[in-house]
Amino acid sequence: MADKSVKKVVLAYSGGLDSSTIVKWLQTELGAEVATFTADLGQGEEVEPARHKAITLGVKPEYAFVEDVREEFVRDYVFPMFRANTVYEGQYLLGTSIARPLIAKKQIEIARRIGADAVAHGATGKGNDQVRFEIAYYALEPDIHVVAPWREWDFKSREALLDFAEKHQIPITKDKRNEAPFSVDANLLHSSSEGKVLEDPGVEAPEYVHMRTISPEAAPDTPTVFTMDFENGDPVAIDGQKLSPAALLTKLNQLGHDNGVGRLDLVENRYVGMKSRGVYETPGGTILLHAHRGMESITLDRGAMHLKDELMPKYASLIYNGFWFAPEREMLQAAIDLSQKNVTGQVRVKLYKGSVTVIGRTSPYSLYDQELVTFEEGKVAYDHRDAAGFIKLNALRLRVAAKRDRRG
Repeated sequence: MADKSVKKVVLAYSGGLDSSTIVKWLQTELGAEVATFTADLGQGEEVEPARHKAITLGVKPEYAFVEDVREEFVRDYVFPMFRANTVYEGQYLLGTSIARPLIAKKQIEIARRIGADAVAHGATGKGNDQVRFEIAYYALEPDIHVVAPWREWDFKSREALLDFAEKHQIPITKDKRNEAPFSVDANLLHSSSEGKVLEDPGVEAPEYVHMRTISPEAAPDTPTVFTMDFENGDPVAIDGQKLSPAALLTKLNQLGHDNGVGRLDLVENRYVGMKSRGVYETPGGTILLHAHRGMESITLDRGAMHLKDELMPKYASLIYNGFWFAPEREMLQAAIDLSQKNVTGQVRVKLYKGSVTVIGRTSPYSLYDQELVTFEEGKVAYDHRDAAGFIKLNALRLRVAAKRDRRG
């Protein structure tokens, strides 16, 4: 049941049919004054029209907020996540998950600025995003009122929603009336497609679903080779050209697109309990993950690297489940960031028909010692006979257990 005590609400607003309908519903059903926030996260379409559409829906011009957050998104959210080599359930690079805390943070900032007593989002009651938005809201503003229209309004069907939109003169494109074949979320890190033609996990996704990459089969027959420079775990340059975080990820996205890199067809476990099938494209992120691991391979101590790999699944789950602003995520981030102080140098990368291969790495902080590992006679003292005692001590408990079992 909708809470009509809400006076002023900040809505995460895309400019699409659903969020536009929510604007009118908040105004008419709750009697609330609505402010909209539209973030340019690099989703690939203009966001300024969303401001104009919000105004036509009755939002005050000064309350129709639009902000380009691409640099902040990559610098403060994407790059910290990639320092941990973060992958959820072995495959997913968390492109949707990592954008939600930034949007929530901006909504709370606007709510404080204009004196709003509530925030709202357009996530449904079946998905992960409702959890991510609302946990972030409460972490930043404990007493904020949250409105989740998809859980609260009385529309029993899609048709009822469309009828409400028509009644309030909200433009409905023809494909919306006929229902889109799938739903899409996109930002500078990725695009994700879910629903409709993708709901049967036994059927291959149609080629038209993919929007960020050409197919590996259609990619060039000649490999693309380039270098990526890292400083303290973050990429800073491609082929020697220094780039801002957002510009660098944009460049990686283009390289990935052109070589069919970064496609993923995944059935994942949602936090709310169900499994869902999605088709994700993360071209730049896929390249970055391989390159970063390549850089770490020569600069990170074995113990630090293995500990990072043990911590990563927990870190990934925290982001997936919406706990970006939780103290445990911040604790893990501090440890991860400390591990990156010497992850500096250059990686050479080859892209070819959907594959990413690190073919070279150099660093002033390299731990790789050719004199130690060479099969030729090295100059560094390494006594092969020392290995015998090392092996015997490591095998001691196994020998004791074997003798016991023999007695038995």
